Amino acid sequence: MAASTAEERQREIVRAARRTGSVDVTALAAELGVAKETVRRDLRALEDHGLIRRTHGGAYPVESAGFETTLAFRATSHVPEKRRIATAAAELLGDAETVFVDEGFTPQLIAEALPRDQPLTVVTASLATAGALAEAENTTVLLLGGRLRPGTLATVDHWTTKMLAGFVLDLAYIGANGISREHGLTTPDPAVSEVKAQALRAARRTVFAGVHTKFGAVSFCRFAEIGDLEAIVTSTLLPASEAHRYALLGPQVIRV
Repeated sequence: MAASTAEERQREIVRAARRTGSVDVTALAAELGVAKETVRRDLRALEDHGLIRRTHGGAYPVESAGFETTLAFRATSHVPEKRRIATAAAELLGDAETVFVDEGFTPQLIAEALPRDQPLTVVTASLATAGALAEAENTTVLLLGGRLRPGTLATVDHWTTKMLAGFVLDLAYIGANGISREHGLTTPDPAVSEVKAQALRAARRTVFAGVHTKFGAVSFCRFAEIGDLEAIVTSTLLPASEAHRYALLGPQVIRV
């Protein structure tokens, strides 16, 4: 796939990253027929434009208005890290009896980790989460109606937000495509953003749970500030110094 101009090369790199979930400098240099340093330069340019995030030896795509990973893809990436985070997040339940669980794979894992020995009402827009809890003892599941987004299997639009607006919830477990100190919590789709924002308004307490790669990433629609959160749950792959910077904005930051 020899690409002649930097622009063509960079477009090809973004396409490859989105197709496979990540790219490797060495492999890209061989495929594109250019030096590794050229690929690194391309990756730096793409990171400046917010399209990818660089890692040691490669990069992965940033979710944006034009690109979002599916639930099926999320269920295969960073899974051990997500399970640790979900377990720690579920431990923050406290005496909450009514809980919102956001769409996405990590929130689904949180729902599955919630205790089954106490009465709990779980409100969710996620078909996957509702299905996972359908048989759970002592758990009442309220599935929010609305337009179903195929990639994430979650409902959105005015039906969803109107139903959510009728509740007062003890706790909301929220996910996001990006979390940054400057821009808060963001997601690519305005319809999804509306549901998340409404969940925050409905809940007395809000917990964000997400893997380390979400931090510093910025997507299209902002729905919350860092100060709106009671707690942030992530893994030790987020450096302690960075976690401290988020904690200064208000939430307790838990690294597992």
